[in-house]
Amino acid sequence: MSAHGTSPIMVGRAGQLDLLTEALAAAPGAVLVGGEAGLGKTRLVREFGAAVKDGARMLVGGCLELGSEGLPFAPFTTVLRGLVRDVGVDGVAELLPHGAPGKLARLLPEFGEPESDAASGEERARLFETMLTLLERLAERSPVALVIEDAHWADRSTRDLLSFLIRNVGAAPLLIVVTYRSDELHRTHPLRPLLAELARLDRVRRLDLPRLSREEVGELVADILGRTPDPELIDTVCSRSEGNPLFVETLVDCDEGALVCELPETLRDLLLAGVQRLPEETQEALRDASGGGTRIEHRLLAAVTRLDDAALTRVLRPAVAANVLVVDGDGYAFRHALIREALHDDLLPGEHTRLHTRYAEALENDPDLVSADRLWHELSHHWHAAHDALWALVASWRAAGEARRRVAYAECLDMLARVLELWDRVPDAATRIGASRIEVFEQAIMAAESAGELDRGVKFATGALRMVPDVPENAARRAALLERRGRMLFDQTVPEAVDDLREAVRLLPADPPTAQRARTLNTLATVGRLLQHSDEPKRAAHEALAIARTVGDRQAEVEALLTLSCVDFDYGAGYGHGGSPTEEVLRNSQRLAEQENDDRLRLRVAINWSHYLEGSGRHAEAVEVARRGVAKAQENGVARTQGAFLAINQAEPMVSLGRWDEADALLRRTIDQRPPLKIRTSLFALAGEIATARGDLDRAVRMLGRAREVTWPKVQDLFATRRMEAALRLAQGRPDAALVAIEPVLDDPDQTLPDDSRYAWPVLVHAATACAELGCPPDFERVEKRAQATLVLGELQQAWKLTYDATAARARGDLNADDWDEAAAAWQALGNPYQEALALSWAGQSALHAGNRDAARARLSRATDLARGLGAVPLLDRLSALTQRARLGAQAEPAAAPFGLTPREFEVLRLVAEGHSNRDIAEALFISAKTASVHVSNILAKLEVTSRGEAAATAHRLSLFTPAAQH
Repeated sequence: MSAHGTSPIMVGRAGQLDLLTEALAAAPGAVLVGGEAGLGKTRLVREFGAAVKDGARMLVGGCLELGSEGLPFAPFTTVLRGLVRDVGVDGVAELLPHGAPGKLARLLPEFGEPESDAASGEERARLFETMLTLLERLAERSPVALVIEDAHWADRSTRDLLSFLIRNVGAAPLLIVVTYRSDELHRTHPLRPLLAELARLDRVRRLDLPRLSREEVGELVADILGRTPDPELIDTVCSRSEGNPLFVETLVDCDEGALVCELPETLRDLLLAGVQRLPEETQEALRDASGGGTRIEHRLLAAVTRLDDAALTRVLRPAVAANVLVVDGDGYAFRHALIREALHDDLLPGEHTRLHTRYAEALENDPDLVSADRLWHELSHHWHAAHDALWALVASWRAAGEARRRVAYAECLDMLARVLELWDRVPDAATRIGASRIEVFEQAIMAAESAGELDRGVKFATGALRMVPDVPENAARRAALLERRGRMLFDQTVPEAVDDLREAVRLLPADPPTAQRARTLNTLATVGRLLQHSDEPKRAAHEALAIARTVGDRQAEVEALLTLSCVDFDYGAGYGHGGSPTEEVLRNSQRLAEQENDDRLRLRVAINWSHYLEGSGRHAEAVEVARRGVAKAQENGVARTQGAFLAINQAEPMVSLGRWDEADALLRRTIDQRPPLKIRTSLFALAGEIATARGDLDRAVRMLGRAREVTWPKVQDLFATRRMEAALRLAQGRPDAALVAIEPVLDDPDQTLPDDSRYAWPVLVHAATACAELGCPPDFERVEKRAQATLVLGELQQAWKLTYDATAARARGDLNADDWDEAAAAWQALGNPYQEALALSWAGQSALHAGNRDAARARLSRATDLARGLGAVPLLDRLSALTQRARLGAQAEPAAAPFGLTPREFEVLRLVAEGHSNRDIAEALFISAKTASVHVSNILAKLEVTSRGEAAATAHRLSLFTPAAQH
């Protein structure tokens, strides 16, 4: 029998407990445990810990609720503190590479002092990588379950780190369990989108705790009372509690065997019922404790209540005995956060102010009452709750500095926003914090940009610009604000960003030359070249280069060279020989970056260099340069920014080379890392292109939807999306819709953006294909005009031009095998098997029209081999149909495909014979489950059987998949 109205055993959660233990056995992975307040998430975690304690290490940390803002990285600090208690600082250090433990100083002072107060984005990323390495190394010794409780209170930094760990954990047996209150997640709650994104990952499961059934409520009541309860009591408790275990425990009096009181009209009354039966002095201490959060240290509560240790222990003992409070290390925790909230909400206004004032004064008098990383954050919270504007402002300023030092940019931004909110209420605010209001604005803008809170950053920058008069002495400050706002607008894909950058440049005099003007010109050139067609970006880059060399700013010099390399890409005469002007500029940039020994510059060079190589048709070289860049980005903790750019530049040549499996896996991993908005379009477009070519049109449609979420005139993204949509519409048998998709590409090429021809030619091929399908419609004239005006720069574009010419001839009714052979040869020379197979398929069809069956058979046979190796299902089906109609015989048909099965259907039959489900087949062949189901239905019809089992039996009886049969 329980002594505190709590069941000694967990009721109604056996299945959920089994799922957690199974997830640990199958780790790595994550489980997201959601449920209403009081459904037993914490109890489930405790039972899970008890169940696996002999075979795994449990690391538990909880998010803290302090008003509207959480404490940065609080659960991870708790986890680290527990590890240090367990294995010591040296024990933790042994798990990490040399020098890495120092990165943890931003979470726990035991690891020393951070390298700097103003931490960069790279340092934040390295902190994340260090935490991941620590957990993986720990898991290599024995399985680890990392539990993060109450994620609905998680601050932005905690959510970011949690997401990073779940997305990037490798093969180590690490299970991450996240609990949260589902009833707290209102429509705009910041945890909601994160949960939705994480739930789409393969290794993440969602576990939603249901309410208890009547039978389970009866079992819970019996366990609390230690006897079988009356049916009437079970009915009443079940009705009143609606199956919430916490409410059941609160309603049942274990001593009287009945309800604790008459039914309260509100939840607050229900939750406070147990408190109200305690001695008055205990209730008073609990009201005091409610001001300190869900958990409070014993020493801090003693200071606030002004009771000595012995007196406080005596006063709190009834609350612990009644299970209102539980002992938690060197402090106390409320049995449920709702109890604390009800107590705190029950305070009168004057009591509320006085209580938080006492907390703040206690912390001011003895800062050691809480850990150093929490001091200023808690002081800010308590002084603000006490309506003391002066000290709330001072504490918020200090808390902002602490958050920035710990790379908790979102929390830093919140604290700076509070400083600005309180500014007008403190007459000497600038003197009090040692910074002017505009300086606070500038820090808030930097924090917003670093945190990715771009909307807030733009608003702060706009507010700051209003504060700074447009006079000559303020020119540099206004230019800096405009440049930062322009960057954030650009990151939000707002074309008007270039206006801010132009104005910033105008404000900075050309004489004398300054590093600030060089950097601002570089930003204008970088943004301008992507968003406009003019000489302005080139002029800005040239001026930036001259200034950088004059003032000796090597970083600005490299960035100017890189921008110049992108303004006019030249993939031409120097192909394969290093003679291209663009290649010379890139090699010079690479040399300077190496001289500077600057990894950030090296990564920028790698991005541009791999992009250039792919555009030159040097696919294998592009893959290798990008691959090394991705590794360097991971090493430097910038995998989700520069690393994502480089992942695109690695995947694109992989697609060209026919390495679709590798490319698709890389794209999925990169998408899962949630890269910045401006990077995502190309990721989705590439993934959709692979899906379309493989016949997985359901996935292609999804990828198109994601790619179209961002629409802006950056040619690399806009044309790639239009190309992918046109391919999809053609695969759907909708050539008219394909022509609609390519409409923006048909605009006057004189108004196009840099690198137009590289991205225009593939779209024009789709346009010509659509026109051929539609029988040369009126739009074909516009397509022809656009093609005639489009440049041909380098071998890759020449291959596209040859393909376009052959396709355009088909649209005019002219099937010429020689044209298609020339295109196929060009693609073969570049190592692009898919485009070669497409060209050969039309070369074969053209040969058939000319009556040359042998030539047709040879071309279609090679095209079939190439398509089969790629898993290009629609092309395989078309080739199969073509060879069957032409009766070309077995040479063009796979030897082991009887019953009229297509190559893909034969492949699906093999998997059916092995006992795979449709979902298994879909995953193995990179198609949707729906597509797999369609293939299975076709197979059953062609084999004239009624079930999968009969199909498998037929395949085994005829030995279709023995080595002899397949060869």
